[in-house]
Amino acid sequence: MMYAIMYGLTIGAILYLISIGLSLTFGTMRVVNFAHTITYTVGAYILIASVRALGIPFWWGGLLAVLVAALAGYCIERLVIRRLYGESLDYTFIATYAVFLIGVDIVKWIWGVYPKPISDPIGRVADLGLMVFPIYRILVIFLALLVFFGLELFIKKTMVGKIIVAALDYKEGVRCLGIGVEKYFAIAFVVGSLLAALGGVLYAPITAVHPYMGLHVLLLCFAVVLTGGMGNLRGTFSAAFVLGMLISIVGRYWPAGSEIVVFMAMAAVLFLRPIDI
Repeated sequence: MMYAIMYGLTIGAILYLISIGLSLTFGTMRVVNFAHTITYTVGAYILIASVRALGIPFWWGGLLAVLVAALAGYCIERLVIRRLYGESLDYTFIATYAVFLIGVDIVKWIWGVYPKPISDPIGRVADLGLMVFPIYRILVIFLALLVFFGLELFIKKTMVGKIIVAALDYKEGVRCLGIGVEKYFAIAFVVGSLLAALGGVLYAPITAVHPYMGLHVLLLCFAVVLTGGMGNLRGTFSAAFVLGMLISIVGRYWPAGSEIVVFMAMAAVLFLRPIDI
């Protein structure tokens, strides 16, 4: 049971890193961004290419992967997302899903369709008394907490963060102050893409990397965002870890229903607290 709890925390950490970008873009831009997890997939593949083909150490390869994915996120925002501000959700859904499919095909063209595993860069376990647990997974949990507190400081202490939060609450009011919110939306989008790529890098040693890995996690991340509240950064953090625990604990006793409970929990939250898109 303790192992299930720790594994649930690991899943929650990965879900948080990927979901936070969706929460920002969904909450500020009202864009249903299906292209978000292509940066998650690209991050994982760039890591593998760096480690295997170039012989770069795991952590430096991870840094390179995050930077490349952030650049890809900027290009997506500049060329596609920026043209969809204020448009119907139908247009954003179709356009971003098309970007996702194009990205998947590019990944398959470059790296093929077969899963690519990568080993744990630490390869040691920690004795926690009642159990032993991989140090790498503990590090993943720690990094997610570090990102959470880093974002809290960024939002509270920097002007960019304050403008983004203000736009989450009242975008038109921020525009009335003469502030070009689109520029700050682009920053939020790139930060979200960077964190999604970090999630892909950290999750690569835990699961096999394959071209459609983003499609599976995308549904879970939308469940996290809707459960935690669109644009609610703290709510996204809490929802990610709660749903991660549900996946792990339910999966221990009912493997087939491990992800069903996620959408049941989302449906219950939406029933009690409907959203206004």
